[in-house]
Amino acid sequence: MTTATHLVALLQSHFDGDDEQFYTVAMQAAANEARRGHGKLAQQLRDMLDQARESQKRPARGKTIPLVQPKGDLANLVAARYVDTRLSSMVLPEELHERLRRVLVEQRQQHRLRQHGLQPRRKLLLIGPPGAGKTMTAAAMAGELKMPLFTVLLDGLLTKFLGETASKLRVVFEAMAETRGVYFFDEFDAIGSRRSERNDVGEIRRVLNSFLQFLEEDESEGLIVAATNHPELLDPALFRRFDDVIEYTLPSDAVAQAILESRLALFDTVGVEWPSIVGEAAGLSQAELARIANEAAKYALLDDRERITNIDLLQAVSERKAAARG
Repeated sequence: MTTATHLVALLQSHFDGDDEQFYTVAMQAAANEARRGHGKLAQQLRDMLDQARESQKRPARGKTIPLVQPKGDLANLVAARYVDTRLSSMVLPEELHERLRRVLVEQRQQHRLRQHGLQPRRKLLLIGPPGAGKTMTAAAMAGELKMPLFTVLLDGLLTKFLGETASKLRVVFEAMAETRGVYFFDEFDAIGSRRSERNDVGEIRRVLNSFLQFLEEDESEGLIVAATNHPELLDPALFRRFDDVIEYTLPSDAVAQAILESRLALFDTVGVEWPSIVGEAAGLSQAELARIANEAAKYALLDDRERITNIDLLQAVSERKAAARG
């Protein structure tokens, strides 16, 4: 790789916010300088990279948005925290992974888009069955972008008093304009149910209309992520207000095996008959597969083994299915 190519790759990884790729290219550049006889420069580059990596291990200063815990009315409406979840820790179909990566790229380069009158994707609707990774996706977005995750608390937001829920929604959207972060509305169908439902009441219609208005007018710079297990209950008008509607499904056999293998990476799984295990686990969600892997790991550890057996996994699958049946 030439010096010019290294420079292009360094800039690209910087713009993408990909620290690991940046370090990899920088180390390649240092090695290239060493091969060209520039030993002093190569060592200087390595020292700088080592110092940078060491500084990343210490608490960062000025690199993340200060997390001020919500106060006043907002304290009962959102829960705030920092997360260290990353997209790379999720096992997803390639198409879904690419759509989420595109959101991250647009967020990291939003200044370039805005300079040309373009808006980055920032209003996401996640739909799919329970345990498919929707909540973890919101956390991963926050972790990747080094932003706080604000989870909207429905029990504090929804009330029976006329007009109060819409007023509380306004408080949340005003907070978005003041503090950049990932604002996560879970169980979103509680807010966005169809206005035409026969058992609907005027207050529910007002809440939905208020949300649609706030979402339409919102020009903050953070992410708004809504998730639901029941997209069929949502009002059709909502889908048009989001920049991206991302559908999650139960894992394919390949994804299911990848989840189990990833979770059991520290164990010996050479003898596991994966097709049989995956077949038994068919129909289970990503979250349930993660629990299966954890249970199998417990069996091995408590039995002083480093090897995971078919019996460990089959027993864990059987227990999860029984739990699912209630």
